[in-house]
Amino acid sequence: MSIIILDKLGLAPKIQAVLETIYDPELKPANIVDLGLVYEIITKEDGIAKVVMTLTAPGCPVAGEIMNEVQEKVAGVEGVKEALVELTFDPPWTKDMMSEEAKLELGFL
Repeated sequence: MSIIILDKLGLAPKIQAVLETIYDPELKPANIVDLGLVYEIITKEDGIAKVVMTLTAPGCPVAGEIMNEVQEKVAGVEGVKEALVELTFDPPWTKDMMSEEAKLELGFL
């Protein structure tokens, strides 16, 4: 699944790069982008960056940690004045959303 990008500030590549440094501890070594957990990256002219993402399961025990890390790292991108993280389960995550690289790293291929 590819990420939907609506980028008024031209920061989506930098935001995606920092998101690629975040891992679900239960599914290392694949990052949250390669796992297909990031659905959208949106930036607005007022400096707001929003990431719409999901988790592998609604009851994910590290949900708060992952979402806090996303918020903190996106807020740290130069040019971002405020970072928002929206959690959604629509569509629900499946292994099919993973990149081929992540599937290979995790032994699904």
